[in-house]
Amino acid sequence: MKLVTFANQDGQRLGALVEDQLLDLAAANPVPAFASMQILIDAGPQAWDAARATIGKADASALRALADVSILAPLPQPVRLRDCSLMLEHMEIVLEQMARRAAAEEGDPEAAYDRLIASGKYHLNPTFKKQCVYYNADHTSVSGTGVDILWPSYSDYIDFELEWACVIGRPARDVSRERAREHIFGYTILNDWSARDVQMPLMYTMNGPGEGKDFPGSWGLGPCIATPDEMEDPYDLVMTATINGEQWTRGNTGSMYHKFEDAIAQFSREKTILPGEVLGSGTVLGGCGFELGRSLSAGDTVELEVEKIGILRNRVVRAH
Repeated sequence: MKLVTFANQDGQRLGALVEDQLLDLAAANPVPAFASMQILIDAGPQAWDAARATIGKADASALRALADVSILAPLPQPVRLRDCSLMLEHMEIVLEQMARRAAAEEGDPEAAYDRLIASGKYHLNPTFKKQCVYYNADHTSVSGTGVDILWPSYSDYIDFELEWACVIGRPARDVSRERAREHIFGYTILNDWSARDVQMPLMYTMNGPGEGKDFPGSWGLGPCIATPDEMEDPYDLVMTATINGEQWTRGNTGSMYHKFEDAIAQFSREKTILPGEVLGSGTVLGGCGFELGRSLSAGDTVELEVEKIGILRNRVVRAH
């Protein structure tokens, strides 16, 4: 299933993508479990099977043209959103870029760069390989596909990050890695919008990115949640970032150092991960402008695509 949250004249509703149309699930089968994405997730496997059966019948009277609805973030306000560092190649390149930028302010940039690298300050902390590291993101600042991202007035370095994410389907507590996949409801695309000029000074405080990744719409999710039956192997999906029609990035979900199952097993130790929680992967190699030595401009259109899931498309704008 490719499940979406959409809006029409009746408000927010739960739907499913059926070829080039959208099925209004509650209109096709008015049961309580189809009231919203979160309610469907909470309702459990029997309700998921009912949704699959309803989609299979695809009642023509409940089909809607995509042009007649607005696709929202599949979970407009997740119960919790963690962005994890499960893809580590990107981080190693970013650390080198940070050293380059710091060295550029010195009289002899090359010598300064060599000195900074030799200091070990810009090496990947071994903890990232020993365990799944995450920080809590603002689950109230989520945006969906097709909307403009209003860039903060206090930032001039506009950037994106190509990630994907899993959505928890069943409560998970003390779950083994071998059983962890049973708790995944589905997968979606995540764009970790980043105001780099705000983020970078804050990173040196050792308290995280702060306002550099915390502004209205800074966490893009969508366009749908694709359930596991939509893909043969979730760790073999092509990921691309295309800016104004130019492909900047091409990667694969299989490049994760830690898998989502590792994160679920770790995070559920002696505590419960709740249905509807979103776990971000971290950025794929080459998956942001900073890593590539590039940045976005107001008016740019960013399309993040993950095979079998879809395209998360947004335009960056400035306030007039």
